[in-house]
Amino acid sequence: MEIGIPREIKVLEGRVALTPIAVKELVINGHQVIIEQNAGLLSGYLDTEYQDAGAILVKSAKELYDRARLIVKVKEPQSSELKYLRADHILFSYLHLAAAPELTQELLKIGLTAVAFETVTVDRRLPLLAPMSDIAGRIAVQIGTHLLHQPQGGRGILLGGGGLVATEKGQVVILGGGIAGTGAAYVAAALGANVLVFDPNEEKHIQLKLLNKNIRTSYPEQEDIAQAVKEADLLIGAVLIPGAKAPHLVSAAQVKSMKAGSVVIDISVDQGGCIETTRPTSYENPTFVWEDVIHFGVTNMPGAVPRTSTQALSEVLLPYVLGMCQSDWHSDVALASGINLQNGEIVLSALA
Repeated sequence: MEIGIPREIKVLEGRVALTPIAVKELVINGHQVIIEQNAGLLSGYLDTEYQDAGAILVKSAKELYDRARLIVKVKEPQSSELKYLRADHILFSYLHLAAAPELTQELLKIGLTAVAFETVTVDRRLPLLAPMSDIAGRIAVQIGTHLLHQPQGGRGILLGGGGLVATEKGQVVILGGGIAGTGAAYVAAALGANVLVFDPNEEKHIQLKLLNKNIRTSYPEQEDIAQAVKEADLLIGAVLIPGAKAPHLVSAAQVKSMKAGSVVIDISVDQGGCIETTRPTSYENPTFVWEDVIHFGVTNMPGAVPRTSTQALSEVLLPYVLGMCQSDWHSDVALASGINLQNGEIVLSALA
């Protein structure tokens, strides 16, 4: 198989799909790996490291797409990349097509096979989404902590309080107790904040409470969510329905009830967001203010820590890339579950 790893061009995206160690494994298994110049630079991997691993270095995206059949990248194709894609390409990346109808139509016109990391499923788990979800959850609290600082326009709250009885702790409300929500709860509780996580799964409640005494859980009843949102200093959306658009659990009216200088961070923004006032942003202009509430809606949150994110993604991705190189890869149940589009048609029922 000819495998192409392009340089990511989404705004301030520093990740690369595979590390040199993973590339070496592919080459050892008899595959040709073509990588675009500087693809790994922002993750701390030099071109020479990929060449030493056996990869072929090319200077342009056009040459890479011309020579490769399996395109392995991190983020969905940007508009300037669409002209390089062909019907015989297999695109393997994060796609989040439920929230991107225009991109979906463009890829359908091309007629390629599009396999999304986020819908590859093994025993109801999402192994290729999990590491980025965990990192996004942790980052959400770090970013929220900073945005709550008064110079950033925040309430001037230190999430863990000041270590004295007289100082109040920050209130962190998390929608969803999955991997992203758990990562966020872990960091927020470790900082000393009061954390409330909404999730419908009783098993998640037990697991979350065992993490830290600062974590409380509740079922997502609308009245309880409305009250919690009103009291929150930091509201984090972490709702996921695999392959589908996220439902709105928090209305604009509820966000309007929040205190001035509070912060909303919607990790679900890739799938349309679970908070009504959310809209996509980039690390170039990451925030906007709506009704005195700071919103952060960056669609590639793990891209802020590309070294860590690349290492985490590459480790779980390699076995699936090896699987994609087999002529009968469609027969693999996990990989088949990742197929979103094929031959100009929608395959994933959630997109239909």
